[in-house]
Order: sequence, then structure tokens, then C-alpha cells
Amino acid sequence: MSFQTTLQISGMTCGGCAARVDRALTGADAVQSASVNLAGETANVTLRDAADLPQVADTLAQAGYPARTSEAVLQVSNMNCGSCVGRVEQALSAVPGVLSASVNLAAETAHVRYLTGVTDAAALTAATAQAGYPADLSQGGDARDRSEEKAQEAQVLARDAIVAGALTLPVFVLEMGGHLFPAFHHWIAHTIGMQTSWLIQFALVTLVLIGPGRRFYRIGLPALAKGAPDMNSFVALGTMAAYVYSLVATFAPALLPEANRAVYFEAAAVIVTLILLGRWLEARAKGRTGAAIRALLDLQVREARVERDGEQVTVAVEALQTGDVIVIRPGERVPSDGEVIDGATRVDESMLTGEPAPVAKGAGDTVTGGTVNGAGSLRIRATAVGRDTVLAQIIRMVEDAQGTKLPIQGMVDRITLWFVPAVMVAAALTVLVWLVFGPDPALTLALVAGVSVLIIACPCAMGLATPTSIMVGMGRAAQMGVLFRKGDALQKLGAVKVVALDKTGTVTQGRPELTDLVTLGDWSRADLLAHLAAVESRSEHPIASAITRAAKTERVAPATLEEFDSITGHGLSGLVDGRRVLVGAERLMTREGIDMGDHADTALALARKGRSALFAAIDGQLAAVIGVADPVKPGSRAAIAALQAQGLWVAMITGDGEATAQAIAAEVGIDQVIAGVLPDGKQAALDDLRRHGTVAFVGDGINDAPALAAADVGIAIGTGTDVAIEAADVVLISGDLRGVVNAHHISRATMTNIRQNLFWAFGYNVALIPVAAGVLYPALGLMLSPMLAAGAMALSSVFVLSNALRLRRLRPVMDEGQGAPAHPLQEAHA
Repeated sequence: MSFQTTLQISGMTCGGCAARVDRALTGADAVQSASVNLAGETANVTLRDAADLPQVADTLAQAGYPARTSEAVLQVSNMNCGSCVGRVEQALSAVPGVLSASVNLAAETAHVRYLTGVTDAAALTAATAQAGYPADLSQGGDARDRSEEKAQEAQVLARDAIVAGALTLPVFVLEMGGHLFPAFHHWIAHTIGMQTSWLIQFALVTLVLIGPGRRFYRIGLPALAKGAPDMNSFVALGTMAAYVYSLVATFAPALLPEANRAVYFEAAAVIVTLILLGRWLEARAKGRTGAAIRALLDLQVREARVERDGEQVTVAVEALQTGDVIVIRPGERVPSDGEVIDGATRVDESMLTGEPAPVAKGAGDTVTGGTVNGAGSLRIRATAVGRDTVLAQIIRMVEDAQGTKLPIQGMVDRITLWFVPAVMVAAALTVLVWLVFGPDPALTLALVAGVSVLIIACPCAMGLATPTSIMVGMGRAAQMGVLFRKGDALQKLGAVKVVALDKTGTVTQGRPELTDLVTLGDWSRADLLAHLAAVESRSEHPIASAITRAAKTERVAPATLEEFDSITGHGLSGLVDGRRVLVGAERLMTREGIDMGDHADTALALARKGRSALFAAIDGQLAAVIGVADPVKPGSRAAIAALQAQGLWVAMITGDGEATAQAIAAEVGIDQVIAGVLPDGKQAALDDLRRHGTVAFVGDGINDAPALAAADVGIAIGTGTDVAIEAADVVLISGDLRGVVNAHHISRATMTNIRQNLFWAFGYNVALIPVAAGVLYPALGLMLSPMLAAGAMALSSVFVLSNALRLRRLRPVMDEGQGAPAHPLQEAHA
């Protein structure tokens, strides 16, 4: 049966484009017919089957005219275990037009990418509801609301667990008390009688099952009827089996052999109570997994003071518009990104950069929303508001990364999708084997074994093992200023063997500075700088900027410039306070007949250190030897040593000459230098480095996009304004290489945590399912009680969540600041 739809095409600008799109579509095997509309930028296509849509989308992308896509995040209800994840993904993937669906059990979200116009959010939510998992479209950035919902859910579960526990305790005492203390059993028999005891248990357990335990039947039985059983189905089947068996023993005992007349009311009640207790602990732990996002959201300001019609008015931050003039008082948080109009202060930007020292701000400087103003007042003009601010981008980036699925999770989902039906079969076979081969009372032992298998085998821990670690690990990374833009980068970065560094702006500051000023003759440093700054102030060369900056830093006012001349390829000449000043390379001094003496050797020594050597002459006499260089960032050497200590090979790729590159490499301790590389040659350099293993490339995120994209893991290093770099897999908010060390440490720690969780989750099921089935009974006479199975199952999920939450205590390997925490959120949420 054919499927007809309309695709929205991007990139078509002329009739030739339309013809190429038409040719690409009609050439695709899956397409029966196609009609391209250039004006509407659409293509009406008829396919053999709706399942061919992803193939058609790939065809269009390869032709250079990709179909437009949209993304939606759904908040999904009723997901309890790993098998639920697979079913929700299957339901979403079956919707025509869906290209990918990734479900996160810990966050209870589904990230869906679909072809625009082919389907919509309503169809997606309808598909999940049909599968038994109602969903709502998430508005994004609503982590506060979700955390409140989780808190309310935890409160409801706590209440139900308490009610179930209060009703279960008498049942447990009446039934198990006799097994533990035979005298108590005889006392019950001689007072109220065993039949009355069973009737009391029946009444109390019925209240447990129709009250706090109702949720398991309301969700589990419909899922079972649809052929898609989940954890709730296991609990419902197990407790119903124990309850119905006990009903027969209580009200129709003649139907059972005398040896099998016993009740298991306490098993049904305790199972419900323990699982509710486990879910309460699980809900509390899940609430803490989103602590990092909530901490970032708390940095957002709710109100701002804006100048409107000559008056200051307070407005909600959502009402801010680009261009608004905002007044910020001392101690207040900055409500949006902006540019300072007037005022002077120091702003605490540690929430972005990790640097604890406040940054001076004045007219013309930029400020970022969420940072904290110091003692001064500011007037700023808003340059980005709402979802466009740096902080909002960070929050979206972390939420998106937390919702992604690592390659390792795909394997887990495939296993858990088939695990539940396999357990149902295992439970049925267990009952059958006990009925056929078991000793008396075979029916009772079969019931105990079957219920235990059902309860203990629930794959909750499997489904939670990976996403909880991802959520906590990525949130912790954000608190350290490390943003994983792509989820799989978290897994790849931990496997990296080589770290390749760009030089300029990554290892070094990215702009030249005056590093050496050797004065000659009677010239003092201040007088010489005043003359040099006067001449260099008329040049736009980066070296000139370095000299004028040095004079400004040392509070040296430039002397009076009377004449100026730029000598192409040589340097500068000027008349300063009546003196002829020359500044330039050695060839300028030679051309002007300046006696160099033995100072050419001084210049050579500077060059060996990676400095650019210049000379200054005043009135025909050599007055100074000048060294200018792009200085190494303060933390580079320590960061590179830390990377090497983690077993990584560190290389530097630069377009600089060999001598300068080797000088920098020697200064910071780099293992390998690849110098003289043009931007388009960095990819070949990365390919060469891959002989050592998986390669991460670290660049400034602006000029290194090809290399960032070509590397196995691209790490953009820069300031908060670089958070939207599209080519990078990982973004470091601060401009410090120490962030790379922390990123690698976080990746390894998170992947180790995931492996621990998976080992526990799978090992737990592999080890205990046979025990629950009764494999130890022939040799040791031991049977696993359904009550113990329920407790072990609940504790399994709690263990996985608790282990993931240990990542919140992860400390940075290297602090961004000197002797200070790398990020202000660390101490508050460690």
C-alpha cells in the first residue's frame, strides 16, 4: 500500500535546484512519483511504504537539499523499567516521518526528530498514549516544574508506602510470627483461631491491594493484555497469584490438597509495600539527578529594572526586549546579556568561567546574564534576552546532552526489550518444572518459585543504569564549566589516547605581549616606553598593540608624536619630542646604518625562546632590544602535565614556524609538535596522530572548525560567548586548558560509574533469577521468599541510583582559579 506525503525542502533557490531535487527523488527506489514545487519549497512524494521516509530523507541530504526537520521533547508517564524504554521508542519510531527517537528513563523524556509537515507533536503523544505511556510536549527549560512534580510524586509514594506498611505489619506479624516463634503460632490457634487469622489477613491485604497497590494493576494488567508486559505487570501477576491462591485456601480449601492449604497474603502485601518503598527512594534519587540543571536555573533572574519613558520600572525578565536599558544595583544578578553603557564595577563571572576573581567592567564591556554585580552600579543595553542568552544556551545544551543516548545504552535497550517476555517464559517454566518434578507440597513450592522469579527479575536497574549516570555526570560537568554538546562525546572522550592542541588562543593567550625590553645607553624603561608608544600608537599591527598595552599597563603616557612614517616590510619611523625614533626588524637598522654591536646575539637568544625580536634606535643610536611574543597561558604547563599523568599523548598543531613552535612546546612540556600547518592541513595532521589512538582536538572554537569536526572528539575552548559553537562536541566555558583535564576526568569517571551500574544490574539478575527459581533447593533446601525478592529488586534500583549520585561529589582534577574551587556550584551541590 503506497504512502503519500509532502516534504518541506531546504536549499532550493532556482529552477535548477528544483530539477535536481526532482531527479534525486525519482531516482530513489522507494519513490513511486514526485512533484517538486519551487515556490512553496515542497515536494509531494508517493512512496511504497511510510517506513521508506528515512531513506528518502537521506537521499535528499546527499543531493544537498535536505528535508526540513523538527525536534520535540516529550515528558512520558508510566515508564518503570528498561523494557518501557524500548516500547516507547518503538511506538515513536513507527509514526510516519519520525527519523529518530531517544528515550531517557531517568529523566522520563523522549527526544524525537521528525520530518516537518509529515507528522507533529500531537501524533507523537497519541502514539505513546496508544502504547500505554501518556506523554505531554515539554516546553523546554521547565526543569523547575519537573523537579516539583518529582517532589510531589515522592510525597505521594511516601504516603502510600506508609499506609501499605501500616496495613501490612499486622499481616506479617500474624503469619510470619508463627514461623519465627512456634509458641506464637499455637497461641493464635488457641485464641482467635487460624481461620479468623486468615480472615483478618484477607481484609487487611485487600485494602493494601485496592488502595496503595492499585497502581500496579491499573497500569500492569492493560500492558499485559497488549502483549507488552512491564514491571507493573510482574508485580500485578505475582501479587495476584499469591492473593488468589490465599483466597482459595481461605474460602474454598476443599479445592486444594490438604498439604497445600496455606495462605500467602503476607507475600502479596509485603511485595507491594517494599516496591512502593523502593519507588519512593527512587523518586527522591531521581529528583536529585537534576540538581545541576535546577542550580543553573536558579541563576536566572525573575525581574529586571528597566528605563522606560524616562522612568525606572520593574518588569518580568520574560518581558525584556533587545535594546532595553537595564539598571543593575550593587549585589544584584545581571538579568540578561548586555553591553555596559555607563558605570564601573567588578562582576563575579565564576558561574561561567570558574575564575573566582571578579572582573572589572566599564563602558563598552559586555556582561552575561546570571553573573553577579559587585559594589558598583551599572546601566546596560540588553543584547540578548530570554532563550538567546548565554545561560539559556548552557541550560538547553545540558538538557539536550542529558537526554541523549550513549552507544553503550543501545545494547542495554535491546536486551531489556526482550528481557521481560523472557522472564515471563522463565516464570512459567519454573512453575511447570516444580509441578512436574517438585516434592510435596509441589503446588505451594511452584507458586513461591514462580512469584519470586517474576518479582526479582524486573529490569528496573538495567534501564536506570546508564541514563542516571549521564544525567548526574553531565550536570556535574556543567558545574565545572564543561558542556557536552553531543551525548556520545561523553563516551568517546574517556577512550581518547591523544590530545592535539591548537597553539594560538589555546596554549597561548592569543595576542602578542611585550615580554622583553632591554634598554641600552642612558635610557630608562619609562622614557623609552613613552617614545616607543608614541610611534606605535599610529600602527594597527598586533606588535604595536602589544607595546602600547604595555605602556598603558605601566601607566606610562606616550610622548608627543610630531611626524610618523610606516616603512613597509621594515618597521616604523617617527619624530617624538624632536627625536628621530626607529622601531623595526634588524634589516631596518641595517638599512639606516645603525651600529648593532653584539646585540644581534641578544635578538637570536630571544628568537630561541619563541620571541619576535625588534630593535629601537633614537637619533641614530641603538636604544633597545624588544621581545614580543604570544605568552603561554598561566595554566597551560600544569594542564599538559596533568593530561600526560592521565596517560595521554599531547601534541600541538600550529601554523607557526618550527623554531617558535618548538620553543613553546619546550616551555609547556608538549610531547610532539606539528608546525607550519595551514588551517586546511590540520585534518591530515589529525589523521597522522591517529596512529597513537583516538584523537581529541582542542581549539578556540572560531578558526578551528574543520579540525574540531574532523577529530574523534572536538573540544572548543574559549569564553562563555563560544557556547553555541556547532563544530565542537564539548565546549569549555573558560579559556583555560585545565578544563580539558577536568572534561577527560569527568568522562572517565562517568563511564566507570555506568559500567559499575551495568555490572550490578546484569549480575544481579543473572545471579538471582536461578536462585528465585529454586536451583538451590535440591542441594540446600533453600527457597527465595517472594518478600525477599521484592526487597532485593527494590534495593537494586536504589543501589544504581545511589551509585550514580556519587558523581555529584566528583571534584575537579585541576581548579580554574588559584587555590579556589573550579566553580561556585561545586561546594553547594557536592
